[in-house]
This record gives sequence, structure tokens and C-alpha cells, in this order.
Amino acid sequence: MEVVFNLVNVKKFFKHSHEEKIELKAKGRPLPDIIIEKTGVSRGKSYTRKFNRDIYLKNEWICGCNKRNALYCFPCLLFGGDKAWTEKGVTDLEHLSSKIKRHENSKSHLHNCMEFALLGSPNITAQLDSAYWLNVQRHNENVSKNRYILSKIINCIKFCGAFELAIRGHDESDASKNPEIFRGLINFSAELDATLSEHLKNSSIFKGPSKETQNDLLQCMLEVCHGQVIEEINNSPCLAIIADETTDVAEKTQLVIIFRYVRDGEPIERFWNYLNPERYDAETLSKTILSVIDPLIQNSPNKLIAQSYDGAAVMSDQTAGVQALIKKKYPFAHYVHCYAHHLNLIMSKAASANSQVRVFFGNLQDIPDFFNNSPRRVEVLNTIVNRRIPHDPTTPWNFNIRTVNVVYEHRTSLIECMHEIEDQFSNSTVCSAAASIRRTLNDPIFIFWLIFFHHVMPHVDILYNQLQQTKIEPNIVRDAIDNFERSIIQVQSNIDNIISESSDILPDEPPEHKRKRSSDSKLDHRIFALEVCDVIINCAKDRFYFKENLVVASLFFSEYFGQYSGKFPEDKLTSVCSFYPTLEKERLQTELSVIYSRNDCRTLNGTFPFLKFLIKNNLGDTFKETKKLLEIIVTTPMTTSEAELCFSTLSQIKTFLRNSMTEDCLTALSMLSIEKRFIAEIDNFNDKVITKFANRKERGIDLIYKK
Repeated sequence: MEVVFNLVNVKKFFKHSHEEKIELKAKGRPLPDIIIEKTGVSRGKSYTRKFNRDIYLKNEWICGCNKRNALYCFPCLLFGGDKAWTEKGVTDLEHLSSKIKRHENSKSHLHNCMEFALLGSPNITAQLDSAYWLNVQRHNENVSKNRYILSKIINCIKFCGAFELAIRGHDESDASKNPEIFRGLINFSAELDATLSEHLKNSSIFKGPSKETQNDLLQCMLEVCHGQVIEEINNSPCLAIIADETTDVAEKTQLVIIFRYVRDGEPIERFWNYLNPERYDAETLSKTILSVIDPLIQNSPNKLIAQSYDGAAVMSDQTAGVQALIKKKYPFAHYVHCYAHHLNLIMSKAASANSQVRVFFGNLQDIPDFFNNSPRRVEVLNTIVNRRIPHDPTTPWNFNIRTVNVVYEHRTSLIECMHEIEDQFSNSTVCSAAASIRRTLNDPIFIFWLIFFHHVMPHVDILYNQLQQTKIEPNIVRDAIDNFERSIIQVQSNIDNIISESSDILPDEPPEHKRKRSSDSKLDHRIFALEVCDVIINCAKDRFYFKENLVVASLFFSEYFGQYSGKFPEDKLTSVCSFYPTLEKERLQTELSVIYSRNDCRTLNGTFPFLKFLIKNNLGDTFKETKKLLEIIVTTPMTTSEAELCFSTLSQIKTFLRNSMTEDCLTALSMLSIEKRFIAEIDNFNDKVITKFANRKERGIDLIYKK
């Protein structure tokens, strides 16, 4: 509203150019929430009247100012009129209806409304001129053709983005023999489209491949996507932010931002952008994250209900970490440590439980490293083993699971492979390394731990895959963790069988040596293996249990409803309301009591089914506090897997050949790749991009229709 007061008053408005006047009209009237409250007594009863946004809907000419907390007439502000509606502002809600009616019927208001409506339109004489209409028709036909051509170019950029392909080539001249994907894609499209082919052959301007045009189109695409995300966030009751960082090929720290919210009862995670913070300290990172959050929800600080990062101290510290600094401004933004990161930390601690395990994983890693960047060794591996040895993944959450399994299943073939390499290769370093790996594969201690972790890792893999799901339910997390703990206990009770299995496959050696080795090592193996299992079980209990979000979600575990209907879980409800004070405790308790008492609700196990049930049956208003709580639970993230997906896309887009890409272009291309399904759902996406593209600056072709 301050823009209107500073720029649009009776004296200054007429000093603006015609284009500036049209721009002010295009910005539209300001519609802020304003604070006007009137209390009084009528017929012996007290009443309170407050501002209602329906005033804006019922009166298209009314605007507001949230600094003066008053209502104004937008056309009269622009062209001059009644001082009450242009200078003082109207705050009298008691007599507002009569004031609106009186102002609407005034001549000055009607005159100003007409001036406002005709602003930017040709005069009446010109509108009646047939030559004018013929010119408009020709202009619009040309615009349709130009927008069609530009839409084809946009489709080519979308294709490159969706498949993480380079847009710019080394040589994009018409005579280039290697124009790269984008120019080649445009040329291919021209072969199938006569209109585009004619434009590329005959037009001297705007052929699409120029760097400036591409960057402008990418920026417009990003703005359209961001606009759609903002609209979805505004329509969602709560919001969570996920952030993670990595280093790109240019050795720059890239911080990825993901938003999570509810749409139609489903959790949605949307990539927002990459950020390049100057430093990696809590204050800088928190300011960087706040620079994204504040413009979206600074007027609704209670909307941010969760923040999820990895477990690094700079992010998770409760007093000076990023999560603590964010929470100072957004008090309900509870920190949630990614569950998959929890699993990684558990297995990392288990892998360092004793010296034997540390040595085992070091020796295990030597095997894929031996074949790395050596086609000759890989050829021998393929011939004998017929299977590649997987390297460590970019994210270590599944912690050598595939490597353990492959080495276990092909240990004998790998020994043969090492023998072959020793015989074929003349390089002493290679032969020495192959002999070392062969001895490792025959080592009793290595064999025991290989078998042991072959029994453990499948359970880690199952839990890892479950925790990676975007739409994972809290009750599924609970069940998965319980199953994981029971499985490790089962492995622990089966250690004697694992020791026997490892003894059975040891290489042939004299019986007296084998007996001595067996008596010396079995006890150590048993002690160390029990220690590893204890570490995994205890760490799982410490890291996975008693989390706030699981306490909240436990109110909707249907197997407890019979128990809850007899004795309501007061302690859990109190805990929940302390986490989220915006909930009305008494109303929520009443609603939950009804749910617990109904048999038909006991078939709905978990938050997602409950939320969909309320929405589908139009019970959201009836159980409004329950719906609010369910939306909070569904919005709360349990994994940062989407962030890891973004890093995968980053590594594909920003390669050594394209490491000078700007952050805006990098974000835009990543958006086209990561959110391609989302973009396909946006109505008239290309038209929206073209309109933004045309309005950014003067173009060499006509892209805006005339009315």
C-alpha cells in the first residue's frame, strides 16, 4: 500500500508516463490483511466487529493499507476523489455498508472507475475504426505464429532439462558439424514442422539458440514453476523445509532447498533451488535458508512446522546450530534428523566397534578399488566372475551392502580372478595387490566377518529402502525399526552357526593348524560379533525411539484404539499440544475420543488413510483439530532422500564441461529435470512462460495479443 501512497496521488500520478500508468494498473489493488476491530453493546448484548477479507471480494474497487489499517478506493486513489476514501481511509466497520453504497453512487467514483477501466485502451474513436480492428487482427495472427514457434523452442529446452542434456554446444553456427543436443533438437523439430522450418530459414531475428534467449527462457520457466509452488504453499496449512549440502564439480558448496507440504491429503516435496553460501557456518547457512523462507511465510510464522537436515553439528546443534537459529524466528519449526542418516550413523558406529571390523571394511574396499580405472583388470573380472564389484555409493547410507553381497557370492571366483591377474600381468605392483587381495579372501577372519555382515546387511538394506520413501508413514517407520531390531537379535542368537559356516569354507590346511586356529579364533569371533550386534541394537534404540513426531503419530495407531477408548492417552495429548500450541486441546481430545470409540475408524491405520478419509467424506470442518494435527504429521519429513536426488541431478548437469554455469541456470535446469512431472501438470505452462518472457523486456518479435 505504501507504493500506492508514495507514487499514486492526485498530483504525482499525472507526471508519470503513459506506460508507467499502465504498469501501476497492472500491479492491481493491494489486498492486505488489516487490523480493524470495533466493540460495542446492542440491545443489552456486547458485540465485536472485525475486518473480513470478503469485503475485497464483494467490492472490486476497495483496497487496503496494513500500515494505516484502513480501507481505500483504488480508482479514486489514482485519479482523485472523496478524501475519506483517498486520504483518511475508512475504518468505521459499523457503518461500512452505508459508506460503501454512498461512495459507489457518487459521480466522482463512477468517473474514476471509467478512467481506470479505459486506462491503456485505445480511445472510443479508434475502437470504432475498422482499420484499427484489421490491424489488431493481423497483429494477433502474427503473435499466434510467434508464440507457436517460441513454444516449440521451449519444448526443446524442456526436453534437454528433463533428460539432463547440455543446452549450449561448443559451436552452434549453422555450418557446425557438432551443434550439440539443443541446436540439433531444434533442427530435427524443424524437419517435422513446416512453420518452425520456415521461421528458421527466413527470419533474421529470434532463432532461439542465442545464449541470452536461452537464459531468459530458463529464468521464465523457473519463475512459472516457483509461482505454482508458491500457490500450493499458500493453499497448504503448514510447511516443512529440507536442506542438505554437497560440493559440485567446481568445488563450490551447493545447498539444496526442498519444500514439503500437503496437497489434497498427499505429502508433496518440491525442489526449490540451489544456493551457494559464502561460508559453511551456522549463522551464514541460517541466513541463507531464511532468505528463501521469509518472503514466502514471514506473515505466517506458525506455518513452518518442521526443518530436516543431516546430523552435522553445524546444522543440528540445539543452541547455536542452524536449526536453533531458524527456530528463534519460527518457533514451531521442530528439527527432524533424517531417519536414513540415523541408519548410516548406526552402521558407521557398528563398523568401528572393534579393530577386526575396521580392518575388514578397509580390506573390503580394496577389492573394488583394485579394479577401478583399469580396463584390463575389469576384462579379467568379467571373464571369470561375470560380475562387476560395486563401488561405494555417493551417499553411504546403504554402507557397502552390495559390495558385501557380491564378494560373498563370488568369493571363489574372485580368488581365481586374482590368480589369473598374477599370471597374466607383468607389473609387480599389480601382481602384489592381486596377491594381497587373494590372501585376504582366504583369511579366516575376513571370511567370518564377510559371512556375518552378509547376514546383517539384508536387514539394513530393507530398512534403508523403507526409510527412503517420501510418503512413509510414522507407523510404518515404527514397524520397520521394530522388525530391524528383532532381525539383528536373531542374527545375534545365530552367531554360533555363522562361526561354523565360516569354519566349513576355510581353505585346506593341516588338521592340527585348523584345530589350533579354531580354538584361538572362535571365542574372539563370538565376543566381537556380539559386540557389533549390541552396538547396532542399542544405537537403534537411542536414535530411533522417543522422537516427538512418532509420539504425535502414535495417537493414530489403530491397534491402540481399543485401549485408548477405555483410557484416553492424556500424557501423549499433553505432549502433542506442547509441541504444537496452536492446537485446541479440549476440542482435539473430544474429536479423538469419538474416533477411538468408533469401530469403523479402527480399519484406518496411519495418518495418510485418516487424512484422506476426512477429506473424502467432507469431515474436515467437523474434525478440524484432528485434520490440523494430521496435516502437521504428514508434512513432517522423515528423510532427505529428495535432496540426495537433487545432488544426483546436479552431478549430471554441472560437469567438468559446464562448470561455469550460473546458479540461476543451474537451478532452472535442475527444476526441469527433477520436477518434470510437476511441470507437465501446470496448465498452459508454455503460454505462461512466453508471457513472462515477453514482459521481461522489449523483444524483436510480437508476443502479446491486442484486445
